[in-house]
Amino acid sequence: MLGMLRGIRDFLELIKAEHTLFALPFAYVGMVLAADGRPTWHEIGWITVAMAAARTVAMGINRLADRILDAQNPRTAGRPLVTGRISVGTARIGTGIAIALLIISAWQLGPLPTRLLPVALAFLVGYSFTKRFTWLSHYVLGFTDGLAPVGAWVAVRGSLFSRDDLAAWLLLLAVTFWIGGFDLIYACQDEAIDRACGLHAVPARFGVPAALTLSSLSHGLTMALLVALGLECRLGWPYAVGLMIIGALLVAEHRMVSPDDLSRLTIAFFHVNSAISVILLASVLASLL
Repeated sequence: MLGMLRGIRDFLELIKAEHTLFALPFAYVGMVLAADGRPTWHEIGWITVAMAAARTVAMGINRLADRILDAQNPRTAGRPLVTGRISVGTARIGTGIAIALLIISAWQLGPLPTRLLPVALAFLVGYSFTKRFTWLSHYVLGFTDGLAPVGAWVAVRGSLFSRDDLAAWLLLLAVTFWIGGFDLIYACQDEAIDRACGLHAVPARFGVPAALTLSSLSHGLTMALLVALGLECRLGWPYAVGLMIIGALLVAEHRMVSPDDLSRLTIAFFHVNSAISVILLASVLASLL
């Protein structure tokens, strides 16, 4: 029994389960916008399970796919799969359980989420391998995360391809460029090791200054898309206030790092971006309610 509990604890550490709270607000934004602020408890419950399961699948596959690369990187050499604290078999079982939960959640949420699930799974499984052949991997990661609010929207509305579904696409693009932008920053700390391993991250291929510039442009586009989202959904002044705070936080994030100083990168990545996702959800809820 103790061994099983220890294995569960190690698996949760492997996938950084606590960071699910960082991504979950975006799924909720898609949900509450689709439901005009009134989602059902059924929708809330199964969207939450689906989001947690999807993130577990993505992180589990990522850790399994990158375990050999992680062993060569001093920053990641202490991860449980590298040190042997958790076995490859345990990681595979945990990831498999998460896939099963994701399938059940999609089925509970309706026919269209079930039909679109293979597309989501393709990105959840495949994005970890894209850095091996394209520098666009940062935006593939962003697009994969952007599928969370889209999936929640589809679960509530049961549609995605009508004029009334424009908000879902704006959310998808906003999250794609937001996540892609801060992944560009995060990748700067691995510039040397990524180049040595032949990976195609932007900092390794084009240099840290280029990565930070592209990140700034991506976050500028994120803000433009969030403004467009507010106009499309007729969100009120609380959303406008939220956007001003988010814009200030993005500026602060970029001021924390420079090509010559990446020492505060961890703070920029976790604290600022976690606040952004929560503030976005809060401002949308306040506007709707």
